[in-house]
Amino acid sequence: MIASLGLILLCQLVGEVVVRGLALPLPGPVLGLVLLLVLLLLRDKIRALAVGPLAGDGTGSIEGVSRVLLANLSLLFVPAGVGVVQKLDLVAAHGLAIAAVLVLSVVVTLLVTVAAFVVTSRLVARKREPS
Repeated sequence: MIASLGLILLCQLVGEVVVRGLALPLPGPVLGLVLLLVLLLLRDKIRALAVGPLAGDGTGSIEGVSRVLLANLSLLFVPAGVGVVQKLDLVAAHGLAIAAVLVLSVVVTLLVTVAAFVVTSRLVARKREPS
């Protein structure tokens, strides 16, 4: 379990270092997740990589640790909630603007999600058509 958590944090660290070193306009943890995805895809292609945390589907593997993290994801929102409570004066002063940004971001997220779903479903349907 420690090795799997270490691998997740190592991928995040590498992503952060690359983003800051190359001044890329994206968050380091996102690049770290892409790196982890590449590692997992390569593990399925190259059996020599299926060792340690990348080995199997047990509780100590990267998949098992990821399930535990996802099951307890709500705990990661506690610090954000505490931060909001500490800054209630800012929320009161800029509450309307914050609400407008939140509503707009939800609408944009939903539209992008729908567009991604439509594109993906069309690609899948095109693959299923007989040639």
